[in-house]
Order: sequence, then structure tokens, then C-alpha cells
Amino acid sequence: MNISVKEWFKSGSPWVWMNAGAVAVSMIMVVGLLGLIAVRGLSHFWPADIVQGNYTQGGEQRVMIGEMVESAEVLTKQLIEAGIDLPETSEYSTRHLMKIGNRDVNGTDFTWALEYYFKDQTRPEMLFAAERHEWGNFYGYLRSVKEAGQEVGRYDDYDKSDAYLALWAELDKRIERVLDIHDDILDIEKGEIGAINYELERLRLKERGLQLDNVTDQRPYDEINQRRKELDQQYEGLQQRLLDLYTQINRDSLTAEVSTGEVVEIQLSKIVRVFRPNDMGVGQKILHYFAKLWEFVSDDPREANTEGGIFPAIFGTVMMVILMSILVTPFGVVAAVYLREYAKQGFITRLIRIAVNNLAGVPSIVYGVFGLGFFVYFLGGNIDDLFFPEAKPSPTFGTPGLMWASLTLALLTVPVVIVATEEGLSRIPRAVREGSLALGATKFETLIKVVLPMASPAMMTGVILAIARAAGEVAPLMLVGVVKLAPSLPLDGNYPFIHLDQKFMHLGFHIYDVGFQSPNVEAARPLVYATALLLVAVIALLNLSAIAIRNHLREKYKALEM
Repeated sequence: MNISVKEWFKSGSPWVWMNAGAVAVSMIMVVGLLGLIAVRGLSHFWPADIVQGNYTQGGEQRVMIGEMVESAEVLTKQLIEAGIDLPETSEYSTRHLMKIGNRDVNGTDFTWALEYYFKDQTRPEMLFAAERHEWGNFYGYLRSVKEAGQEVGRYDDYDKSDAYLALWAELDKRIERVLDIHDDILDIEKGEIGAINYELERLRLKERGLQLDNVTDQRPYDEINQRRKELDQQYEGLQQRLLDLYTQINRDSLTAEVSTGEVVEIQLSKIVRVFRPNDMGVGQKILHYFAKLWEFVSDDPREANTEGGIFPAIFGTVMMVILMSILVTPFGVVAAVYLREYAKQGFITRLIRIAVNNLAGVPSIVYGVFGLGFFVYFLGGNIDDLFFPEAKPSPTFGTPGLMWASLTLALLTVPVVIVATEEGLSRIPRAVREGSLALGATKFETLIKVVLPMASPAMMTGVILAIARAAGEVAPLMLVGVVKLAPSLPLDGNYPFIHLDQKFMHLGFHIYDVGFQSPNVEAARPLVYATALLLVAVIALLNLSAIAIRNHLREKYKALEM
């Protein structure tokens, strides 16, 4: 049976296919973008081979050692016009971005190398890479291991042998010892000494509060001084332990030959790990890869956030979103219930709904400015005057922090929750309400026991949309609490355990900071991709958790809707 084009269009089939095609193209674009981010970010953790070669340009020859980060084709004519001596034998010339490391020796981490000048490229098995707490990566040949300035092993050749492997095993053992000591130092500094400093500060504020209250009884002052003496004694003992540990950690060092032929000595306390990528098998590289990946999600950042991990940013993002969800849900639900169930439906109510819908389109930075002015300066300042006068002039809540960031984002996302909850309330059949009232329930009991449970899936939909928007916001957070680096987490073992006044790190701001404020752009670029992928994963995980709760509620109350 033949169908004319006009009838085909009237049937609506073209529009169905057009919509399906648009959805398919959108999905392909999203998957492609995520794939690009994943490849660019996750490949950074793979232990790349170290290349060595002779680089001869302008009559000067030098040895170049480093990782090939990326390669690019450049017009030969452009290079010649820039003053580079090249034969015009081909239209394009290849150049490599080399990560040469040794910033304390070379002055830079990265350089561009033309393939035409980079000759005799090899991948010696003895070349090693060292990740350091400062100055980035180090590349060179291991020459000796020292203990208290005295050599305990030495090797001066360039070929791998049993003597070299023995020296490397000695180095591995000593680095493992240094890392254990480093962990002990962190435990003391951030744990025990941190707790003592926190309690000393609380004692100082308590004493200041007594003075402001004009307390003349000497007993509370004596108790404070006695406790302070006890803490001072504990602090002195920990300081002595730290001095002993620092003496032990600074005992060992290594010497290594760099590309210039210079021999450099490095304290093992400055090294995070050492490895020989050219001598690693596939299995060893996979283990190294997952170790680096775990470090990325579980460790603190270092080197101006271009090395190490981003755990504080993950923790801060998740904690802020959870607090925001706890704050926005009751406000949004109460507002929606009032507008739908109690407010008289008229001009004023329609005007309020229009205002709520318009609030969803206000730029987020405007909420940030409002949060800074109202929450931080007005509310926070008054809270400090009322409850924390002993801490002044240092602000407690009168400064950006986790609570104000969560409240600002709750205000930003409350229109979404209101609209979604109202939609859910409007879909509940009138007969359900009337049946409950007919059985003797009050309007409030009907609302609490029947209407709200049935509307809970719609509430969760609003929370899901709120999480999706709030977790990726950056602009308002820059004004109300987020920082480049937070020395401690807002959740710890010190009373009151959750410190809502503290500043925190956030994955979105971390991407901005590393991508646009980093002094080492080339080193930061892969971490921008990796952090962006992790931010998407965190948002997806939070949304999936909320979706699972919504689906459970939907199944639970499905019988009531039928």
C-alpha cells in the first residue's frame, strides 16, 4: 500500500525519527566527550617509557632524557620562518613535547624537541624516574645510596647487572623505610599535635570568655591552667618524637647522574616513589597504574595541586552536597505543600509560582553575592557577636565556610525542589484525599500519612535535579567557602566533629584552579581531565543513589496510586 509524502508527514513518523536521531546524536556526543576526558585523564597515570637521545641543533649537542608526552605535526615553512635551521624536504616536521623533569637542575619540566634534531633515541633499562614531594619528577641514572653521608653501595656503569640490581634493592628497602617514617610524622603532626593545638585553642577561648564575663573566681582559671600544663607536657613529648623521626628520615640519600653528566644528591625523604619504566613488564605497569590511580583518589595534593591526590576535594564536594540536600529538601517541600494544599489559589499564588520559576534562571554568581552579604556578613557576623565573642576579632561564622556554601546552594536549588514536589502533589488523585478524610483523618494527618508518602518519588526527583546542578557549581562557592587548599577536613575526631565554619575544597574549583591558575600548565593539564572525569563520576554516583531511593519509594507506594 503506497502512502503519499503528505500522509506520511501527517502521521507524525518524520518527527519521531527526527527526535530519535537528535537523541542518538546527543548520546554519541556525550559518550564521545566522556571518552575523550577519560583517555586524556586516565592515561596520565600510566608509567611512560623514558627516552634518551642526542639533540643537536645550531652546532650544539646535548643529551636529552625524558618522557614523550605528545607529538604534533608543524609546517616546516613556519619553523624556517621562525629562524630554525631545517631542510625543506617535507611539508611537515614532527616535534615532541618532552617531560624532562629535574626542574631544580634544568629550570623547567617540559620542552619541545624536533624529531629532525633528536637522534639515536634509546630506552635504557637503567634510567629511573623519581616522584618527589617538591620540584616534580626526577630522571637519571642511579649511582650510589648513602647512609648518613657514607656510601652503602655504588654503581658507575650504564649496563644492568647483578651489582646494579642489588643497589636498586637496597634503595627500594630504604625508601620503604622512609615512607613509613613519613606516615608516622603525618600521624603525629596532623593527628596528635593537631588535637592538642585544637584543645589549647578551645582553652584559650574558654579563658577569654571567663574574662569577658568578669568571672573573679580563680578556680576555673586554675583548672584551665592545669589542663594547659598537661597539654604542654604532651606537646613537648611529641615534639621530641618528631625530632627523632626527622633525624631518622633525613639519614638516607641517593646520588644520580642527570642528562648533563652532573651527579646530583637527593634526600630520600623528598621522594614519594622510584621506578624504572623501561624495565617494567606489562603486569608491573598495570600494578603501578592502579597504585597511582588509588593515590589520586585517596591522597592529599602536592606541588601546587599538580601532583598527588584530590581526596580533600572529593570529600568536600560530597559533604557539601549532602548538607545542601538536607537543607533544601524541607524548605522546598514545605513551600510546595503550602502552595498546593493550603494557599488560596489566586493572583498572589500565581505570582509566587512565577517568581519561583524565575528564580531557577537567576545566574548562580548572584546567589554567591547574596550568600556572602546575607549569610556570611549579616548572619555569620551576628552569630559571632551572640555566641562567639571570645573569638573576636577573628571570625568564627562571619567568614566563608561549609555551612554558608551549603545554604547558598540550597537557596540556588530550592526552586527545582518546589516545582518537582508541586507536580507530584498535583498527580495524587483527589479521591485518595477524600477517602482519608471520610475515614476520620484530619487534613494534616492526611497530608503526613497519605499525601506526602505518595509524593515522595517526586520529591526525590527534585532532590536529584538539585544535586545535579549544585555539585558542579563553582562561581558562588568562590565567594562563600571554597579554597585552593584546605589543611584539614571539615569532619574529624575533634569536638564537635563536624566543623561547619571551616573552608573546604571542591572538585569544580579544583579544576578551575589547576587548569587556569597553575604555574605549571603542562603538568596540570592531565589532572584537569582526570578531575573532570571524577567530578562527573561523583555526580553520577550521588544521582544514582537518589534514583535508587526514589525507585524504592515508587514501588512502595505504587499500590496506593492504583
